[in-house]
Amino acid sequence: MPKAATPQPVRIVCGLGNPGSEYACTRHNAGFAAVDALAARLGVRYWKEQLGCLVATVSVRTPEGPREVLLVKPQSYMNTSGGPLSKLMRQAKVTPAELLVVHDEVDLPAGEVRAKWSGGLNAHNGLRSIADKLGTRDFQRVRMGIGRPPGKMSVADWALKQMKGAAADEFEVTAQVAADLVESCLDKGVPLA
Repeated sequence: MPKAATPQPVRIVCGLGNPGSEYACTRHNAGFAAVDALAARLGVRYWKEQLGCLVATVSVRTPEGPREVLLVKPQSYMNTSGGPLSKLMRQAKVTPAELLVVHDEVDLPAGEVRAKWSGGLNAHNGLRSIADKLGTRDFQRVRMGIGRPPGKMSVADWALKQMKGAAADEFEVTAQVAADLVESCLDKGVPLA
């Protein structure tokens, strides 16, 4: 029986979102927002196109010493983000256990942020695409809560609705909190419990 995978030190932080200005300020782009917040903190000035992803290389300080980490934003749409990401992982020789994916989560209240190892896909097409391409669900995640839609609005409409005013401001705060949690995961790993 194969040994169960366990999280390894993170070598890729992948934010999920959709490319294009029409999606920039939507809840579904939570992963892009958090990775952008982290990139700004780490002084990223340059993103390169690589295998269908925007990629920035950063050096993070860890208890074991500095480690190179790739910040990644797949530029295909959410539903097919696993394709470009898996190609980049193969090229960089990164295993699924060394991957941390940042994504929106309807089953967490808006503003709540949590890390987790492995688990279900919760009907999230970006996670499904990644799990399908990698052949495993065993990767690290930072989940950004967007809450359930009001009334009878569909989850898709809620996730893709442009945010304005207070909702956009609160979303930016959540992206900063998610970036804090990603930094903690880079330092200490994703909590298993």
